[in-house]
Amino acid sequence: MAEYDEHHHDVLVIGAGGAGLRAAAEAAAAGASVGIVCKSLLGKAHTVMAEGGVAAAIGNVDERDNWKVHFADTMRGGAYLNNWRMAELHAKEAPARVKELEGWGAVFDRTPDGRILQRNFGGHRYPRLAHVGDRTGLEMIRTLQDRVIYDRVDVFMEFTILELVRDGDRVIGAFGYDREKGGFHLFQGKALVLATGGIGRAYKVTSNSWEYTGDGIALAYRAGGELRDMECVQFHPTGMVWPPSVAGILVTEAVRGEGGVLRNKLGRRFLFDDIPPLYRDQTADNEEEGWRYTQGDKNARRPPELLTRDHVARCIVREVREGRGSPHGGVYLDIAWIKERIPNAEEHIKRKLPSMYHQFKKLADLDITKEPMEVGPTTHYLNGGIKVDGDSQMTTAPGLFAAGECAGGLHGANRLGGNSLSDLLVFGQRAGRYAAQFAKQNPAGRVDPEQVRQIARRAVAPFERNRAPQEESPYALQRELQETMQELVGIVRTEDEMRGALQKIENLKERAARVEVDGNRMYNPGWHTAIDLGNLLVVAEAVCRSALERKESRGAHFRLDYPDKDERFGKVNMVARAGHAGALEVRMEPIPEMPAELRQIIEEMK
Repeated sequence: MAEYDEHHHDVLVIGAGGAGLRAAAEAAAAGASVGIVCKSLLGKAHTVMAEGGVAAAIGNVDERDNWKVHFADTMRGGAYLNNWRMAELHAKEAPARVKELEGWGAVFDRTPDGRILQRNFGGHRYPRLAHVGDRTGLEMIRTLQDRVIYDRVDVFMEFTILELVRDGDRVIGAFGYDREKGGFHLFQGKALVLATGGIGRAYKVTSNSWEYTGDGIALAYRAGGELRDMECVQFHPTGMVWPPSVAGILVTEAVRGEGGVLRNKLGRRFLFDDIPPLYRDQTADNEEEGWRYTQGDKNARRPPELLTRDHVARCIVREVREGRGSPHGGVYLDIAWIKERIPNAEEHIKRKLPSMYHQFKKLADLDITKEPMEVGPTTHYLNGGIKVDGDSQMTTAPGLFAAGECAGGLHGANRLGGNSLSDLLVFGQRAGRYAAQFAKQNPAGRVDPEQVRQIARRAVAPFERNRAPQEESPYALQRELQETMQELVGIVRTEDEMRGALQKIENLKERAARVEVDGNRMYNPGWHTAIDLGNLLVVAEAVCRSALERKESRGAHFRLDYPDKDERFGKVNMVARAGHAGALEVRMEPIPEMPAELRQIIEEMK
């Protein structure tokens, strides 16, 4: 039996991004003892990369905005696959969560009369994103990090969770290891919250950092949880294209919100050529009106660059495929052109988009105040994830909650920019509150030593396999998986390609059982990669099988062989779970009927 250290808390939070920190703060405020386990360092979360702002219908810039408009925008952006209860709660509670964050010390940009400033963003009818330049996520993490430290929450940094521990069906803890020293640790909790982020590292080109290997989603799946909408992977339209060493790094939508335009190599603003009927009445059909919108004209329609991310990404792919792309396989994003419109434009850009200015200057030797950027779609966000209850964030595994990107429901088929940060606040708070309640109502579970022993045995297996001609490298297998998903289950999909991807995934699963690593357990990147690989294979298969079942195009899911929406599929979610003998199974689950008062809001907003 492997030795391990034990840690006991009322509420255990796995993940230290915005959702995890907000859940921890809420649980601590409810009187629970709280522990946070994170894969990297505290403060290094993907929330930091959310630069544009946090969406909340505060109405400081346009008084016509309110929760009903935000709700309707979110549902329409998600092509009505959303959990409507989550969309309702999110729209209603986001303003309070933003003001609460301000009360905790977050410093937002201000209007001339001192209120929180809000900017335009894709898919939002009115200026709705409260922001701190283009560093909003960083400010959120700083504020929440200070809060949990003030609350004396225990933080365990640089730990990987291997499996969740169960007592019957109930989740009662997590077993993992210290990434630096390799020692095993058992974290027991009366309730657990997963807040581990997304799956970007299943793809070759991604804005996500190395941690985002679908850990929480795979953990929940293996513990009896269900997954939903896994086919709806969001490809952000604008990631860096050049040089290759930075391909995929995010270029915030705030560039377009501040007046940036997309052009092909001919200099044409190609998005004017393809405005979806659903958004035609809200979208400008000329440059002058689009410019007035970005400058706050309430009577103007928004520019096409602020259409939903799935649409913009597909239009960019079309330009590249038809030979109108930039030299390095993207298109041009131009903010420098505003020098024609406003005085002191260079200083204005540096003030509004400081991170973008420095990012391109340092990484690409390009001055965005003078030259256009080369950008292209990058794997960015998982719209689906672990299936949760809309009110409590409880998963289908008792005692296990989830919030943030790893939890599905709010965004449906496609997420609106800025909704991710308000999602973290609203549902992080709810997950923390209900997890603390569950912990008060239930005693600690009983840990089965044999269950822990088996987890440890599987974890060290790569060290103990005999050398043989068939040995496999975890790095090579991860790279093959990423290339398979990028090429065959990317922005544009077909049945034949996805079935080919499934065959490759099955082959990779067999080969993963032969992975070997050298050295010992003390900070061993090969071992870490071997552990991550198992999680990536789970989420990749879930994406692929769910996408095969959805025989239509909707939101972020686009099939070349079924290019149109199908009304039948607009009434169901794809739900994945472990079936007989552990095989991943996907079923169609009817979407619950929306209450009449919410249906009326959507009809009025149309």
